[in-house]
Amino acid sequence: MMERSFVMLKPDAVSRKLIGRILSRFEEKGLKIVALNFLQIDEDLAKTHYGEHEGKPFFKDLVGYIISAPSLAMVIEGDDAISVIRKIVGATNPKEADLGTIRGDFGMDTGRNIIHASDSPKSAEREIDLFFNRDEMCDYEVPEDSWVYE
Repeated sequence: MMERSFVMLKPDAVSRKLIGRILSRFEEKGLKIVALNFLQIDEDLAKTHYGEHEGKPFFKDLVGYIISAPSLAMVIEGDDAISVIRKIVGATNPKEADLGTIRGDFGMDTGRNIIHASDSPKSAEREIDLFFNRDEMCDYEVPEDSWVYE
């Protein structure tokens, strides 16, 4: 099932100049990037994005971290994209993430875990709508799709 997911490279990924290395993992897997937005997230957007964590002890630090430097928001499309992306990303705690995953290869601490990826179709839709207008997403064909999908 073709679906779209929201993915965000957090300030630590951007500041450590890992954007290209991380994007290539999604493209090499056969997933398609349909929208990108390089932005400095403001406090209101951060609080809305992480609203499910409001009231938790780490909420203030999480908001402060995500607004501390630019992030790269994106929409990625593919067959069963949400679960495929989450496998590529790895466990939330980088110390528990398998080597070969983004967090397993580049992260050391849960508070600096490089990347966010939607965990469900409902979350993906909500997060995409927070960061993108529908007209900012590109629908296009990739010739290599016939070599990725049956």
